[in-house]
Amino acid sequence: MEIRVLRYFLTIAREGSITAAAEQLHITQPTLSRQIKDLEDELGQKLFHRSSHSMKLTQEGFIFRKRAEEIVAMVDKTSAEFLSMDKPIAGDIYIGGGETLAVSLIADLISKLRTEYPDIRYHLYSGNEADVTERLDRGLLDFGILVQPANVTKYDYIHLPAEDIWGVVMRKDSPLAKKKAIAKADIIDLPLIFSRQVLNTKSENNAFIQWFGDDFDKLNIVTTFNLMYNAALMVKSGVGYAVGIDGITNTSDESELCFRPLAPKMISGLDLIWKKYQAFSPAAELFLEKLRDTFG
Repeated sequence: MEIRVLRYFLTIAREGSITAAAEQLHITQPTLSRQIKDLEDELGQKLFHRSSHSMKLTQEGFIFRKRAEEIVAMVDKTSAEFLSMDKPIAGDIYIGGGETLAVSLIADLISKLRTEYPDIRYHLYSGNEADVTERLDRGLLDFGILVQPANVTKYDYIHLPAEDIWGVVMRKDSPLAKKKAIAKADIIDLPLIFSRQVLNTKSENNAFIQWFGDDFDKLNIVTTFNLMYNAALMVKSGVGYAVGIDGITNTSDESELCFRPLAPKMISGLDLIWKKYQAFSPAAELFLEKLRDTFG
């Protein structure tokens, strides 16, 4: 299985036809068709439903597309790292993380590094703990930023000097909007929109579950989310009340939404993580050194 053929496959999947893909790749249609047929024979699976004018992925094709994208991304990342080794420090750094104002700490560091090392490029990936750690484990990210509660036992990490405040995002016309803070009793029977990361992190150190105590299993969770933007849209439409962190949703004077902190106050720390025994590119190694100098 050649990387070149994987790129052929991904081009056909994107373009939806042999004709369009062949034009993009600057090869003949018969050559391209033969390469994909050989790939299907090698895998023992049909990857496309073929018609006279289109190529649509089969179920097996969708599965293979995800794997092919990961393989090609890893090859490109590795190639870029080695090509940059004989040059002044340059290359690509891949950082994943959830939605949190703590990203501004990383942004400030990147801004300073850009002055001295303008040839380093940074790629940001947004997702929850599961999304970020999966990509980190696969080698598609160099670093991840996790909002606690999160399991960091299998990673090296730096604790960032920032905290996120938890609360409830609601419509301004909600009766709860008149309160300065939200107690457990205020929301125990309301339709709630909850982070999947919180629900999936069942460790004894999950401070969020501890905050609700024995009432956690009584919560009326009607929707789950991994990024707060979509949760805010649900709140606007009247689906429920979103439990999340401050500073992510637009709650300005012009917004229909407002944020009220939980009472008693609940805060979450943040960790920047990377794989143990990770072999970094020169650019990523420099970035880690600056992280340690800045945050300890």
